[in-house]
Parts: sequence; C-alpha cells; structure tokens
Amino acid sequence: MNIDYSLGEIQKVARVAAKEINSDIILLSGEVGVGKTTLIKEILKTLKVNDNVNSPTFPIINEYLTRDKKIIYHIDLYRIKTIDELHSIGFFEYLDSKNLCFIEWGDIIEGILKVDYNKFLIVKKKNFRSIKMIK
Repeated sequence: MNIDYSLGEIQKVARVAAKEINSDIILLSGEVGVGKTTLIKEILKTLKVNDNVNSPTFPIINEYLTRDKKIIYHIDLYRIKTIDELHSIGFFEYLDSKNLCFIEWGDIIEGILKVDYNKFLIVKKKNFRSIKMIK
C-alpha cells in the first residue's frame, strides 16, 4: 500500500489502511505533526470506536472499546527514553494481550519486537501526505 492524500481524504485512507492491517501490533512512524494521531482516530472510527480519541502523548496509553466490546490500545512512545521505562509501564503486557495496539513512534521499539507487526510510514510533502505500509 502506498497512497498520496490530502487531509480531506483521511477517511478514505483510514478505510484502506484498516483493511491492510493483519497484525495486532501496528506501528506508525513519521515526523511530528505529520498526522499519525489523525490517522489513528479515523481508523478507530472504522473499527467502531465511539469514544473521543485523543493523543496519548502524556498518559502514554489510551484504551478504547469498540461497539462489539473489543479493546484497542493507542500508545504514544514519544516521551519514552529507555526500554526500562517500557517495562515500568507494563508496555509488553499490552503487546501480549492480543488486542489491537496502535503505537505512535514505533521506530523506538521496532528493533526489539519479536512478534509480527504492521508498520505505516507517513511522510509530509508540500500539499499532501504519503502513507506507505512497510511490513
């Protein structure tokens, strides 16, 4: 998957991205302000999450419930500096839960993951974004 899009097309991109997901762990990478949280919000809507989806930059992990009672985690690793911090917040237990885990700044853990995952890279270009599924 490789799509160029404007922010006005984010719902369409979210539907396509949601169909591409084939793992419980989804890493999202891209610079600050590229739209990682915006994309996750739209994907969660397609997965029937009714809650108001917010960036978990400060709480690090937000938990959402779908209409059919499935749990989805939205994790933001931007403020994480060491792997020890991940252990202290129980991060790896979330990954082992078999619930969907959307992880912003996933590059931080990509080298230590021993499980399958999907990765989306979002790049900001002049008047549009480009999203590519890498794995």
